[in-house]
Amino acid sequence: MKGHIRQRGKKSWELKFDVGFDPATGKRQIKYHSFKGTKREAQAKLTELMAAVGAGTYVEPSKVTVAEHLRARVDQWEAAGDISARTAERYRQLVENQIVPHLGAKMVQKLRPLDIEGWHATLRTSGRRRGNGGLAARTIGHAHRVLSKALKDAVRGDVVTRNVAALQVAPKVEAEEMRILVGEDVSDLLSTLQGQAIYVPAVLALFTGLRLGEILALRWGNVDIDATKVLQVREALEETKVHGVIFKAPKTKAGRRDITLPDIVVDVLREHRLRQRQLCLQLGLGKLPENALVFPNAIEGKPRRPSAVSREWGLVAKSIGMPELTFHGLRHTHASQLIDAGVDVVTISRRLGHANPTVTLQVYAHLFRKDDSKAALAINAALSGAGPS
Repeated sequence: MKGHIRQRGKKSWELKFDVGFDPATGKRQIKYHSFKGTKREAQAKLTELMAAVGAGTYVEPSKVTVAEHLRARVDQWEAAGDISARTAERYRQLVENQIVPHLGAKMVQKLRPLDIEGWHATLRTSGRRRGNGGLAARTIGHAHRVLSKALKDAVRGDVVTRNVAALQVAPKVEAEEMRILVGEDVSDLLSTLQGQAIYVPAVLALFTGLRLGEILALRWGNVDIDATKVLQVREALEETKVHGVIFKAPKTKAGRRDITLPDIVVDVLREHRLRQRQLCLQLGLGKLPENALVFPNAIEGKPRRPSAVSREWGLVAKSIGMPELTFHGLRHTHASQLIDAGVDVVTISRRLGHANPTVTLQVYAHLFRKDDSKAALAINAALSGAGPS
């Protein structure tokens, strides 16, 4: 492998070296690099480049900026179906609000671990887009993961030789326990919500663990409240600014699931269906179609917007003195009920639609951390029955 340097100015050099033969044409490939510095520094740079060629880590010079690369990658991930439209929208917010203002103008190949460290510090102290103040560690972590994912693609595409975001860890996030209902809180909440429009969706979230998007996409054809008492999850609603409200398949195979309904849900859904049938007759619409939505927009029969329902829940929660209880908190409450009842984690994972039990353990680890007296009792019982025969 050969290399040469040629002076072009007072401290300007042209580095010339070959990178082997083109497999398509069989011709030798020559690369040229410009370098500013002393002759000794230019020689050291040439040696570094030739060593990279020999090690198979050489990459072509590129002036692609962090902003350009990130925007292109998010577009590609969405187009390839690797992420949903909702996730793509969230990624773009992180890119434009938390990454581009601080790192966007830098060339991807010039990005260094210290840049990432400094970026974290800036976000912590003055990262808010509007007004003064820093961002929470969780938000910084989300932005860091998007950047790291994009740089991982850059390594795979031979744009850079290393993922500098993987070399600099994101700020540690302190675990936050979501507000859930315990004991009599559940019955008190149901009594308070009785007769309100949000009551039936809340009952489903509390006693089936369905996500809001799954509840709003539910059709009567997938709910058997007469024979099997099983609810089939086959779709979910996704809302974005670009696409509006759309139906989509569950994001994982585990999300497509059948859920056995407890009596309270069966009774509530039966009454809800009766009211819908009566309304159809009053409006002269005939029988309730099998594919009708369980929770349609009251005027048009179209799906309700998840954001609107979330806002509605927020107002209700505030009015009953539980402003910190989110609608998603009802799903967490359901999980806690199953854990308290001693249901095994595999069954809980399937009911919640998690990809695997590990996800369930990660999300609800704090709920599993109770005393281990049952384990000790089980050992004592086993030993007491295992005496000499």
